[in-house]
Order: sequence, then structure tokens, then C-alpha cells
Amino acid sequence: MRLMIAGGGGFRVPLVYRALCAGSFAGLVHELVLYDVDATRLAAIEAVLRDMPVAEGSRPAVVISTDLDQALTGTDVVFAAIRPGGTAGRVADERVALELGLLGQETTGAGGISYALRSIPRMVELAEAMRTQCPDAWLINFTNPAGMVTEALVPVLGNRVIGICDSAGGLVQRAARAAGSPLPEGKLDGVGYFGLNHLGWLYRLAPAGRNLLPGLLSDEGALRTFEEGRLFGRSLLERLGCLPNEYLYYYYQTAHATEAIRRQSETRGTAIHQQQSSLYPSLVQAPDAYASWDAARRSREEGYLAEARGHGDERDEDDLAGGGYERVALAVMRALAGGGEAQLILNVPNAQVVSSDRNDANVAVPGLPADAVVEVPCVVTPDGALPLAQDPPGGQFLTLMAHVKEVERLTIRAVRDGEREAAIQAFARHPLVGSPTLGRQLLEGYEAAFPELRRLWG
Repeated sequence: MRLMIAGGGGFRVPLVYRALCAGSFAGLVHELVLYDVDATRLAAIEAVLRDMPVAEGSRPAVVISTDLDQALTGTDVVFAAIRPGGTAGRVADERVALELGLLGQETTGAGGISYALRSIPRMVELAEAMRTQCPDAWLINFTNPAGMVTEALVPVLGNRVIGICDSAGGLVQRAARAAGSPLPEGKLDGVGYFGLNHLGWLYRLAPAGRNLLPGLLSDEGALRTFEEGRLFGRSLLERLGCLPNEYLYYYYQTAHATEAIRRQSETRGTAIHQQQSSLYPSLVQAPDAYASWDAARRSREEGYLAEARGHGDERDEDDLAGGGYERVALAVMRALAGGGEAQLILNVPNAQVVSSDRNDANVAVPGLPADAVVEVPCVVTPDGALPLAQDPPGGQFLTLMAHVKEVERLTIRAVRDGEREAAIQAFARHPLVGSPTLGRQLLEGYEAAFPELRRLWG
């Protein structure tokens, strides 16, 4: 297969390449095309891949390109992980919100809306180019906010776009291990999970027919062994009766998270921007570019969701082992190519055909529109990703999902139809904002930081 990565100069690209060179995904791809608008970043990542210690003969051929049409021609699968505005844009996504006293996070709240306003237009351009250059190719979308971006692309690519994120699948695996019943890779038997990207809940964990989740939620010792258990604590988890995705920390502990970010000497986006600004130019000439990159990766992973951990707390070694996105994406790709059915939590339209005795509706998540992109367990075959029926969400879960989905759709409409007022309403109605005045101030702040946004409104 020929795989093209849009955003081929991205920091996580070596994780994909490493997975393609060894283990269960070796031999899946014969040619890897790295496409990016930044030739300097491409050269740096090419140096990292060249220095990566892998067995001879296991490397797929690597092609570097800054020409989109050339990169797409003959491609079977596209991975998309782009960040318009770069890491400097991420800093602005965080800072504009923080300066108004709001949560400053790149995918959640105001920062996520700003990111979407920039990423959706570029991703639509990519999808339209795919429809011309490689109409039978699949698009596996990493670009954040993953669910919102994926929903914006469905009108262009239909079921040939699938959104991925590793946070939901990682939660399930960590919980299963803590409950003493680890799940085989690519299997989700007995797992119940519903939500949107970065806004979901594990509500059932019954790999052998018996739900292990209630026992896990009441076991203080077991909860301390994994990230989400420590993050939310037994009291909240027992009240919820489920395990939230780690990003729900920003909803359940908004004031604490915002204050913790404000107390830090620099935002996470600033730290990453500074790291990458010095790292990328050095990689091309580094004596061991891979070692330099891997050290930077570990440092970056250690800072993930640092505001949610106590002073001096560190992430588990398992969390630093490297990524997760790449294994989800390659598992999807392998299943699409006929390498065997896979069960994965993915971002796909809500409409589905597999019902259960708990849900006989014609959608995976009852209460949300059929064409809304949701994050749920799916079965992946060469025909695509089929979402599986989930239990109807309880009131508090459905209310929050519906509220955030409305914001996502306003954001998509703002880009698609050039409606500035829709963008203001998206900011204003987000549950982490909740103010028309702040909604207008946020858009004005982001327009000042990203003048290209004004072109969206004609």
C-alpha cells in the first residue's frame, strides 16, 4: 500500500514509521509519502527516520513532497495530522482564552473552536484534492479537533473519512488492566463507551459477560494504578457510575484546571513551541537525529495534562512509551485493507445498523442526530467503520454531548457558510464560556491573532 501523511513534518510522524518497521504492522506499507508545506520540517523528520534503529530490509520507501497533487497521486490511504498556524498558533489558542479568564486548552473550549476555524478549511481542501487525485483512497483523520473536523469532511468524502484519537482506547485498555482483565489489541467485546471526541465515558467493561466497572470504581487501590482513576478519584467516579475520558477533567474541574494553567510559568503550547523551534533546525545536522527527537518526545509526553496532576507527580512509564495514535490509525488501515476485522473506538457518523437488546434505535448514540459524528466502538472491515449500538446515555451525559455538538455544528457552519455570527455563537454557547459578550471578545481576539480568519467571512 501507498500511505501519504498530510502534515508529514509533524512531530509524531516517526511513531508511525517506527510502527511500520516492526511488529504486527511491518510490511503493511511499501511506500510512505510525507507531504508538508514546510520543507524544513520535512527535512528534519526525514533525518529522524534515516537514523531510526530498525532492522535492515524492514523500512518502507520514504518519499518527501511539498506538492499536494503529486503526493496524493496513487495513494491508497491518507493520514492527516495538520496544524495550521503551527505551534505558535497553539500558543495563541491558549492565550486568548486565558486573558479573558477562561480555560486555555488547544482542543477543549474556546481554543478548540479557534483551532477548528483554521483547520477545517485546510482539511476540506485536502479532501477535495483527494476526490480528484485518489478518489478511492481512505482518509484517516488525526487533525484536531478530530470529531469536529471529521464531521466537516463527511459531506465531501462520505464514509471514506474516519476520525481517530487514542485517548478513548487508551482509557479502555488502562481500565481493563486495572480490573485484572486486559483486552486483546483490536477487541472491545463487552465494552460500552459513548461520547464525542475528548468528551466520552466508559460505562461498561464486561469482556467475559460480567461488568467489572462497578467493582473497579469502588476499589481505591485499583484506581490509583491508572491515569483516569487518579485524575477523577473514587468519590466522583462512584457518583458518575462510569469512567470519563481524561479531557472531561476540564469540565468537572474547570476552575481548578484554569487556575493551575494560569499559575504555570508557561502554557503547554508555549513549552512545545519553544522546544520545537530549537529542535527542528538542529535535527538535520544532529549526529543522531532519532535520539534527539526521542528525548524531546519523552519530555513532551511528561508535560501532558500536567495541570491535572499534583506537584511532583509524574506520568507512568507506560504513558511515555510512545504515542497510541499511530497504532489506532494503522489498525484501521490494516482492517480496511482486508487484514482482518478490528474493533476500535473511532469518530464516525452516528447512523448505524448493528442494534442490541439495549438500543434498537437506528443510531449508535440515542438522542444525538444520525449525521452527527460521535466517538464510539466500531467494527472496521474493508467496507469501512461501522459504529455499534450503545446504551442510551443518562441525562447529564446526553445534555453535555448535545450542548457541545451544537457548538461543533455552529463552528462548521461558520466556516462552510462564512457566517461570522455563527462563530460568535459557537464561542458564546460553549459550556466553558457561556456568555455572548465573551463569545464576541473571543472571536475578536482570535481574529487579531489570526488575521486570515477574517477572510472566512468574505
